[in-house]
Amino acid sequence: MRTLENLDRLCIHTITTKPWPIETAVERYAAAGVAGITVWSDALDGRDPAKIGRLIRDAGLSTVSLCRGGFFPSAEKERREEAIRANERMIDDAAALGAPLIVLVCGAEPRIGLAESRRQIVDGLARILPRAEEAGVRLAVEPLHPLYADTRSAVNTMESANTICEELNHPALGVAVDIYHVWWDPHLKDEIMRTGRGERIFAFHTCDWKYPLVDPLNDRGLMGEGCAPIREIRGWCEESGFTGMHEVEIFSDRYWSMNQDEYLKKIVAAYREYA
Repeated sequence: MRTLENLDRLCIHTITTKPWPIETAVERYAAAGVAGITVWSDALDGRDPAKIGRLIRDAGLSTVSLCRGGFFPSAEKERREEAIRANERMIDDAAALGAPLIVLVCGAEPRIGLAESRRQIVDGLARILPRAEEAGVRLAVEPLHPLYADTRSAVNTMESANTICEELNHPALGVAVDIYHVWWDPHLKDEIMRTGRGERIFAFHTCDWKYPLVDPLNDRGLMGEGCAPIREIRGWCEESGFTGMHEVEIFSDRYWSMNQDEYLKKIVAAYREYA
């Protein structure tokens, strides 16, 4: 049973406390008063998603989403087809887990360039949307910081994500707003408002951009440790109609190496003060 107040919109990604198996994460999050959990697919390895879903519900947590699908582009057709099959399997896992949303890191292929990567992303999304709709699972395109445009994602701004969503115009397709990836964008407020007008803000991820950044992947900061305008961005999302969970998603070798119970206390404290 959750005992702490003011945490009714706090969700934590299992990758944030990576050293914990999902069973431990569920137990500890619930005891700390956390309201929701986003499950990373690696946390389901060797496990029945339906059983994990029941474990989460029995602990009093909400399953917010399953991370991460996508990675559509490739220079080889067979790899593109395998990506479609992998995403369809993930949709089935999300439905069994009870996750209403899959977050998509859409991928990029340096051998074919950004324009072709983006075209293949649109094609891939169009292929899997019928399966998602049938399963009752929504899909959120997550724009990634431009430093990941080589191999991780050719979708690097809210503008690009919005354009894709508007092109496909499907009610099951929206956007995940991740502060780490979009905080720097001078057009961010306008694009968040654009997303909101289409009722497409499906997820909101929070952490902080540290400086100096030791590692671009695994040195994210707790809220309040860096320079991202967290409250302002959250305010724009909520002004646009977003009422969902605030999801703490932190990749950090430093935090993964510490006692995870103490780290969880830091997450809760930082969420209360800054997020």
